Amino acid sequence: MNRAVFDINTSLDKAVIRPVAEFYRDVVPPFVRDRIRSMIDNLKEPRIFANDLLQFRINAAGVTFTRFVFNSTFGLAGMFDVAKDHDLPQQSGDFGETLYAWGFDEGPYLVLLFFGPSDLRDTIGLGVDLFTTPPGVFLSGNSGLWIGFAEGTVDAMDLRSRNIETLDQIVASSLDYYSHLKSIVQQHRRAELRDVREPAQERESDELVDPGAPAGETKP
Repeated sequence: MNRAVFDINTSLDKAVIRPVAEFYRDVVPPFVRDRIRSMIDNLKEPRIFANDLLQFRINAAGVTFTRFVFNSTFGLAGMFDVAKDHDLPQQSGDFGETLYAWGFDEGPYLVLLFFGPSDLRDTIGLGVDLFTTPPGVFLSGNSGLWIGFAEGTVDAMDLRSRNIETLDQIVASSLDYYSHLKSIVQQHRRAELRDVREPAQERESDELVDPGAPAGETKP
């Protein structure tokens, strides 16, 4: 079932998602794309803050709160990540991670339509995250749903545009693209889950990195 859904996602990516991401990257200047990414990341901070508290990561919650205040004010509504320049890196914090902190097992590996690789625990967490990320969560009725959908679409398109060459390299170096991507995603997720018990280290972005690639060739 996972491979069947993976094949559908791959076909959709080739036919629609990648061309749109390429168009977005070609048309929108890098400076504007970076401002969009910073604003989207800033909108996630309240959700991250809530999950940090639910995980009893008080220090991480404090960093997240400070980041949100700094970037929402001095960063011009989150367009600039000024907090990062003051040694306040973005923390991890989603509901799947919170379930992990509460002792829930990850369950079976799943490939979700459109959303891609996941597991049962993170699938439940994703459902909660989709309905608790501002600004949609603060709006009632269809307006909240549509704004949340638009934000998620732009977020996904931007992330896909930042991973075009990386995914191409993974495909080119894979005997089995499905298994290779599964391994990369699982290792990336386990690194995030370590933040529940260890201080979060600064990450450059949500861009995929192949842990098996030679040094200096992990990013395009």
